[in-house]
Amino acid sequence: MFFKLLLLFTLGPLLEIYLLIEVGKIIGTVETILLIVFTGVVGAAMARSQGTIILRRLKRNLSEGEMPGEEILNGLCVLLGGALLVTPGLVSDLFGFMLIIPDLRHPLKIYIKNKLKRMLQEGNIRIW
Repeated sequence: MFFKLLLLFTLGPLLEIYLLIEVGKIIGTVETILLIVFTGVVGAAMARSQGTIILRRLKRNLSEGEMPGEEILNGLCVLLGGALLVTPGLVSDLFGFMLIIPDLRHPLKIYIKNKLKRMLQEGNIRIW
């Protein structure tokens, strides 16, 4: 786990910096900065909008006595996606949009659910 985190926090930013430099060479420095600002603003607006929708469905589920597990997972995805979108970078923006846009989020949610089920079965996660 330590090695995976080390790779994530060292190679991730290096990849982001490399891509930003290369895009800057192609479209220009100012345009690259504007692109980063634009994706951050659009991402924050989308995260807010999706968050409001998810919160409304979560409240409805609770008022009807249903377990809001799906909406909690949606909320976590949107929260993470919003954080990725306000972080400067192109790869982080790609993953951020994948987590915020509902149709793109669905396959990721299936993967997360299957991963959590495997971890529960293997005893890597304990629920009291």
